Amino acid sequence: MSSDYDATEFIDGDLEGRPSTHSGAAALQLPRAPTREEVDSRVAETQQKLAELRRAQEQLEKERAALEETRRRQAEFQTGRQEMIQNLTRGVGLLQEAEFSARRDAEQMSKALVDLRDALSKVEAIHEETWTKDNFNVELTRGLTAIENARMEWNSARLKFQVLSGATGTPEAPGVSVEKNGVAGLSNCSFSQLCKMGLALTWPVATVIALGFALLALLHLHK
Repeated sequence: MSSDYDATEFIDGDLEGRPSTHSGAAALQLPRAPTREEVDSRVAETQQKLAELRRAQEQLEKERAALEETRRRQAEFQTGRQEMIQNLTRGVGLLQEAEFSARRDAEQMSKALVDLRDALSKVEAIHEETWTKDNFNVELTRGLTAIENARMEWNSARLKFQVLSGATGTPEAPGVSVEKNGVAGLSNCSFSQLCKMGLALTWPVATVIALGFALLALLHLHK
């Protein structure tokens, strides 16, 4: 066996002259740098997308503002509707009560007017020039009675209607007038004033009764 070793015996000459396949594939996979035209195109596309987004944002802002205005108007409608229902309901009730009170006051005023006219006609019907010596006492008693009845009607009407006392403005309801001016006024009056008021209201009746007794006495004396 030869002891000389030849290293070239194990080298394939075909493989040495062939380029490496792995190195070529790696060289083909490297990214290519973008050109200026490509960069300009990408910039233009990005700006266009931003402009579209701005337009979309503006449109959404307009829609949001319109919705908020609609919500505000709906809230205003609901609040105003509820407020007016409450006010109108209360107003209708108050006016109905005031109308009823006014009608009642008008009826009472009409009745008082009839009574005053009747009292006036009775007082005006007294003609003392027609009295004679025989009927003087009787006619005088009748005349005093008519005058006292008229005074009672007058005092009663004055308590009910302030306009008869010289007050201006719309006359109040009889009940309200008595409550406000009668009760409140009486609470501020002294004892002597209360006595005078009581005497003013009761003495006409007492006078009529006294005159009646006097008339009966005179008739008894003539007999």
